[in-house]
Amino acid sequence: MTYARKTAGFIHAGALQRTGVLLFLLLAVPFARAADSDGFNLSRVAPGIYVHHGRNVSLQDPHRDDIANIGFIVGRDCVAVIDTGGSIRIGKELRRAILATTSVPICYVINTHIHFDHILGNAAFAGPGVVFIGHARLASAIKANRQYFLEHFRKELGPDATAASIIGPDKLVHDHMKLDLGDRVLRLTAWGPAHTRSDLTIYDEKTRTLWLSDLLFMQRIPALDGSLKGWLAALDKLRAQPAARAIPGHGPVSAPWPQAATDEVRYLTTLRDQIRAGLKQGQFMQEIIDHVGEKEKKRWLLYKTQHKRNVSRAFTELEWE
Repeated sequence: MTYARKTAGFIHAGALQRTGVLLFLLLAVPFARAADSDGFNLSRVAPGIYVHHGRNVSLQDPHRDDIANIGFIVGRDCVAVIDTGGSIRIGKELRRAILATTSVPICYVINTHIHFDHILGNAAFAGPGVVFIGHARLASAIKANRQYFLEHFRKELGPDATAASIIGPDKLVHDHMKLDLGDRVLRLTAWGPAHTRSDLTIYDEKTRTLWLSDLLFMQRIPALDGSLKGWLAALDKLRAQPAARAIPGHGPVSAPWPQAATDEVRYLTTLRDQIRAGLKQGQFMQEIIDHVGEKEKKRWLLYKTQHKRNVSRAFTELEWE
């Protein structure tokens, strides 16, 4: 469900400036390699919509700062950046790619949730005229995690990083917000606890593109940090929304919607149903962890690195139903 507080907003880019599923799914969606900078991997998935393809590597890999699909949307007057990557380096590469693609100024940076691979490049975009936007809970989440990021992502943030290097939102989305980029309206929606507790989606009305970020994982196993039941509830609502394509946070840069969610829904439903069955039988957490979702093992990349953690989190949520 959407976050309970009802606050709607509408921001026009001109006013802002004046004030300072698998492989076949991928193949089914036409997209073109876009102009980029220094070989930065960038694809145009729809008119005015560009996505950088993140790598499918683990969090222990040296390239962990580049695992998320990030990108930007170009309007007549304004560019909206959607996530900035897991390091200052990736943020700077994305900015260079934007400048090589369009002369339209960057007005917004929209962060879809708290995870490092989506926000640590924010500082590359800080400057006059750029407004950072996020979920109503993102500001407090960033505040709570600044020290953790500084301690565990020093390489990604750079040796001179301070707490101020980890930039939070200027404007918060409590429920819905509209952004007008100039002949292009984006609809932002804040969700209750799901993948995390600060998930935000973006819908481009012009091309009917639904930018789901990490509410949609494809190929790479989903990571549960919010609520299993909340995530499934959000996906039920999202799958009812007509869209030409979806952009996942991990996996291909674009895929047909709602077919793109088939594997993720099956996986999350399997966790819910099998954990409930184990609890009904009086099983303990370790017994459940050892057998839940075994048939999913060959269907997801990085299964071994994330699956047991997902089961543990889901067990903790479901045992008190």
